[in-house]
Amino acid sequence: MDSISKKIKQWIDEKKDPRSAHWQGGLEAILNVFSPYMEPGKLIPVQPLEKDDVPVFEAALEVIDLSPNLTAAFLPPSIAGPITPPESADELQRVDEGKPSYKILIARPGKDLRILCAEISEHAKNPGIDIFQSGALLGTYNYDNQQDCLSYLTQAIRAHIWERGKWSQDEYKKYTMNWFEKILDLGKGTVRVDEEFSFFHSPTLIKSDRIDALFILISEVLLKRINDPESQFKDAVSSIQKSEDKDLRATQTHELAERTILELLNLMKELEIVKFDEFSNTENERFKKEFSRTIIQISERIV
Repeated sequence: MDSISKKIKQWIDEKKDPRSAHWQGGLEAILNVFSPYMEPGKLIPVQPLEKDDVPVFEAALEVIDLSPNLTAAFLPPSIAGPITPPESADELQRVDEGKPSYKILIARPGKDLRILCAEISEHAKNPGIDIFQSGALLGTYNYDNQQDCLSYLTQAIRAHIWERGKWSQDEYKKYTMNWFEKILDLGKGTVRVDEEFSFFHSPTLIKSDRIDALFILISEVLLKRINDPESQFKDAVSSIQKSEDKDLRATQTHELAERTILELLNLMKELEIVKFDEFSNTENERFKKEFSRTIIQISERIV
């Protein structure tokens, strides 16, 4: 008997409803299958998306706000369709057979794993959210349509599955980075964020101020791109590093760093993430110094 089967048996022995016990066990098994592809704090599709899946995923990505250690999987119809609750669990039946299903599974790690399962398909007869722990159905939310379900999803996440307690500085950085990367992916400044947990919005979380926080965020993005073999930035870095001319490498590295930082700053301005016209004279002077310092920092890491 595997570990999940043992869990289900234990839950049933503890007088939990067998239907919810089996459904939670099944959801845990699915997450275990896809765990190698998951990245904590991010909503990840479990397989490449079809054209029709992309708008649904992007709509979910924009509104779902995750604390940094939650595991979240986006299941398109090809995966979500065959995954159905026990037939006898009428309250958990959200999509009629043959209709496309889009599920989101979110798990909070810990001794007693808590799982949120959301059905967000526009074809669902009963779009909504179910929360499970220790084989029991803790709560359920039903909505009239897909939009309402998505709109209230983060509210349910924060109420039932958000990580409590004080976070580490690394966790604040991870949370903020995940938010900003979604902005870069979607090209929208409307991505959901809790400003109390974002060092960009609340710089005191990392004992900083808003100018430092701005350039720390930019630095983190670029340092990550340097190590990402699939990024265009990494391709440009690799091309520069092939040159045997030291002076040419230094010039091109400086230009690449400056150009990329300016692109990020312009996007922040365009999406009204940063209101540069609100900077004080002192902040404008510090901005210039940090801009130059960050170019040097990134250039040195590339060379």
